[in-house]
Amino acid sequence: MTQKKDKQKVLGEVFTDERVREFLEVVPVGETDPHFTALERAYRGMKADNFATFVKFFVAEGKDINCTNANGETFLQVISKHRHSGPYITALTASGAR
Repeated sequence: MTQKKDKQKVLGEVFTDERVREFLEVVPVGETDPHFTALERAYRGMKADNFATFVKFFVAEGKDINCTNANGETFLQVISKHRHSGPYITALTASGAR
């Protein structure tokens, strides 16, 4: 399995609460859990502080923080393999991710 490049820095975009909430809305793609897709999109598109806000909104809306991908891995398990994921992991675990 080929590993994808680690998280890229996001530069220049301002994330208001409204903009952060836009990441909650995901159109399902194939068999992928839409909650997992939402987490992945937010992780790839936000700095850690914005992601922490997103996770709070995500959980408040009753979305599954421990949803899994096609391989049965939670989002936390997936990003735990990334070098610079520490602050993102903190946001997830503070909201009950395992």
